[in-house]
Amino acid sequence: MLKKVTPLILVAAVAACSSPLDRRQANGTEDYVQAEQAPLLKIPAGLKTPPYNKEFDVPALGPKANATVYGKNLDIRPPLQVLPMAEGTHVEEGSDNIKIVVESIDNTVDLKQEIFSNLDGFLAQKGIAVRSRDFDKGNIETDWIESREVIESNMWGSDKVYLLRQRYRFDVETRPHGRTANIVIHLVEHEEFYDDKAQDVLLSGEDKQRYTIDMLNSAIAYISVKRDQSIQANRLKQTLGINVDLVTPEEGKAFWSAKAPYKQVWDRLRIVLPEMGFEIADMDSAKGLYFIKFDDNSGFWSSLWGEDKLALKEGSYRLLLEDGDTPEDTKIFLRDAEDQPLSDEVVTNVYQSLSNLMKEERKLR
Repeated sequence: MLKKVTPLILVAAVAACSSPLDRRQANGTEDYVQAEQAPLLKIPAGLKTPPYNKEFDVPALGPKANATVYGKNLDIRPPLQVLPMAEGTHVEEGSDNIKIVVESIDNTVDLKQEIFSNLDGFLAQKGIAVRSRDFDKGNIETDWIESREVIESNMWGSDKVYLLRQRYRFDVETRPHGRTANIVIHLVEHEEFYDDKAQDVLLSGEDKQRYTIDMLNSAIAYISVKRDQSIQANRLKQTLGINVDLVTPEEGKAFWSAKAPYKQVWDRLRIVLPEMGFEIADMDSAKGLYFIKFDDNSGFWSSLWGEDKLALKEGSYRLLLEDGDTPEDTKIFLRDAEDQPLSDEVVTNVYQSLSNLMKEERKLR
């Protein structure tokens, strides 16, 4: 078979590249392996031994060092480093593996589901097929990932190709409290072929770590992009106005209904309440409670924000948040210091100021 070529490359019949095995070895010979250590100078009796500079002394091998790693067996490639680039991630190195610790950045999102969704998205983006996926056990195992590299290109015949085939498994372990999780990656299978012939390659621990770190960094980079997008979307969501309705049931006990999820309403109230003239004395997010105080400063705030003075007596109050009838609805109750409902008239009078500030769109900071 004769390949199509351009005149520019007719001067060469064969172009050869170094193989992946060659790139991990130093160029030149291994004559240094046979080098012997020169003895120290023999100083005649009566003369003082001169001081020796030990800056270039080769340290002795440690007890855990592999004495066979020299010459062609020595991998000269620089080590890879795990890069926990995603928001809320850091590295924990163990004796057997490297794990990425992922912390929750949004309490409204299930952390394990977020990690699985991002890993699914990463594999799909790379075109990597999934052999097995078990959410309950917390693992995703890939199918074969193939990487081909032309080592020798021949114009008149077939190219000689170096083929690398690998399979990986991602393990996701979520802590019982659900706020942190670990991602660990394993190299499950590894095969190498040159010119369709299987290569007898024995991977060292360093080789496996190099491959897994490379794959793990790619996955974390994808998670980083998705988390940044989520953070930006949440920030933008916080700037949007929230519509609030006044609800007056026939049996009394009026309340306000905010058209937004619980957390978004909670966060917005931390900004709006001081603007209405309330001092936030304490809060309990678990119970949905704001402990607030109202005093004469309301006149200053009202004039500043262009609103009328609140028809409310000085004193302490409670603001209670409850989930609405849908996830996109939150109920707000204004009560006195003894946790008793205020009159419908008072709730109605405060409503307009609250509604105006809640639905006001804010600038993104």
